[in-house]
Amino acid sequence: MRKFMIVVDETPECANALRFAARRAAKTGGGVVMLYVIRPEEFQHWIGVAEVMRAEAREAAEERLSQLAEEVKALSGVLPEFVIREGDARDEVLAQIKEDSEIGVLVLGAGASGDGPGPLVSALVGRMAGGLTVPVTVVPGGMSLDRIDAVC
Repeated sequence: MRKFMIVVDETPECANALRFAARRAAKTGGGVVMLYVIRPEEFQHWIGVAEVMRAEAREAAEERLSQLAEEVKALSGVLPEFVIREGDARDEVLAQIKEDSEIGVLVLGAGASGDGPGPLVSALVGRMAGGLTVPVTVVPGGMSLDRIDAVC
């Protein structure tokens, strides 16, 4: 089965990537992988504080993934897979693709603010594109939900 992987965060462009991945999975009989990357905390003076912060970040990630899973299920009939990793987003995206051979397409949402496509799109489609082993679909941030449905 070919899986469409999206990187979940709190940005508006995440919604476009999610919709595109869900609709394409429904049309092609594929699956959806939702990757949430937790940035490591730089505050390491007290281990106990760092552990509490890590647990809170993981809980927030699980909550966000659960919320979006309902949307994916409604759009595609597919129950998505959740993956939570900790580290640099670019490195973790590449590592997840390497570890899961069923991931067939990375779907990223581009920013709509005019400040460029966003750091992840810039890194993965620009400088690091040669390290990717799957195609990348970049969904424009200004693309309407109706237009995404029509394209899919």
